[in-house]
Amino acid sequence: MRKLLQGAACTALFGLASLIATGAAAQAASPCPNGVIRYGVIPSDASAAFVPLYHKIAHLISVQMGCPVDLEVGTSYNATIEAMRAGKVDAAEFGPLSYVLAHQLAGAEAVSTYANAKGEPDTYTASVVTWPNSGITTLKGVAGHTFAYSDPASTSGHLFPAFALKSAGIDPDHGVTAIYAGSHTASYEALLHHKVQAGEMNSPEILSATYAGIYDPKDFVVLWTSQPIPQDPITVRDNLPPAFKAKLSDVLAHLDLSSIPAAERKVVGLSGNGYIPINDSAFDGIRSLVTVLHLDLAKLAS
Repeated sequence: MRKLLQGAACTALFGLASLIATGAAAQAASPCPNGVIRYGVIPSDASAAFVPLYHKIAHLISVQMGCPVDLEVGTSYNATIEAMRAGKVDAAEFGPLSYVLAHQLAGAEAVSTYANAKGEPDTYTASVVTWPNSGITTLKGVAGHTFAYSDPASTSGHLFPAFALKSAGIDPDHGVTAIYAGSHTASYEALLHHKVQAGEMNSPEILSATYAGIYDPKDFVVLWTSQPIPQDPITVRDNLPPAFKAKLSDVLAHLDLSSIPAAERKVVGLSGNGYIPINDSAFDGIRSLVTVLHLDLAKLAS
């Protein structure tokens, strides 16, 4: 009886060892170090179509990479930066300013950005707006009123509107009653429903609201519009295994989005069918603006 039990125990141990070896072999054979790619996205748009669109993008990445992609939508811009710094996301889409932060703090490397209809790096714009009969008719008139920013680490939702206000002689922090709405959609809705007297609005949000059937230009008065801003960079974490990082960078830089209907791509303001390779130097202009405004990147990331 003892020999039978010993034999059964040996068989069980052999089976367990085989399962462990099989699992290890499968992980070793996977093109992804942990068998999955964790893809982070900042919460720039709160519309119902935002997350489904990025799930489709994640699926396209999965097909090209040959392993699953888990979509991680951050609760804030800084949450996505911190997730990359902690090694909890492998790739992420940031806004230009949040990328500058992520590059400095989390080792994010820009590898691609959205292409426009001509196959060139896409751009977008920021604006400062109010609504008819708000009592504000000029950018200088924003002083002393409630003002909706989207997020402290947002390019078009904070950096550029702050620059506009400062250029008009208004302290962007203390010369207005600043409210951080949390996303461009939330800022848009605060303006639409007159919960603030002025605020930021970017061109992708206008496209998204138009797609949703809730945008009417008569509802807003544009006080200022920025020069073209580089579109969001797609990034990879710098401490990934070199071979995996090279493959993921190549896939991200050449991903074809044409299988996703154009109307859905417009949710995030896209006019083209995919991406185009890009590098860190494309965002030096953003760094210059940070310097002009004397922004403390460490405080933005806190």
